[in-house]
Amino acid sequence: MNGITADIWIKMLHFYEGSLHDINHFIKVHSFAKFIGEKEGLCGEAMDILECAAIVHDIACPLCREKYGSARGDLQEAEGMPMTEDFLAEFALPESFVEQVVWLVGHHHQTDCVQRIEHRILLEADFLVNAHESGYSPEKIRKAEEDFFRTKTGKKLLYSMYIKKSDG
Repeated sequence: MNGITADIWIKMLHFYEGSLHDINHFIKVHSFAKFIGEKEGLCGEAMDILECAAIVHDIACPLCREKYGSARGDLQEAEGMPMTEDFLAEFALPESFVEQVVWLVGHHHQTDCVQRIEHRILLEADFLVNAHESGYSPEKIRKAEEDFFRTKTGKKLLYSMYIKKSDG
């Protein structure tokens, strides 16, 4: 983890104020995203953007639960974009870097607009964690495999964690 990513990780840990579910979720998504990114050959700024987005992708969940009684994906994305921009302001990051992270946070549940590998990996990493946390059915997991899992590493993880088990 580079210096700036580590600082953002620590700030996010404090942001969640002891909510172990939220803390564990971002740590797991970050870990999967970093692993997939490395195995798929990401490096430099692309990896930093991916890691940063993985850390802050659910920044709006506490607000959404309080404000709407739900942390639905569309609510997270809408509320998360301005929150992410504010959250990252203290780090003096390049504007284009922040814009890319904010965009990823605002689209981290959207599988129909993937244009960059960072987005693909974030979707896959988040799904890998959500599948366990939400107890997704074998059918939903198979559908995700068909619909949006595209990286070789993400597919291997999905298969090893969920599909092989459900095949009996």
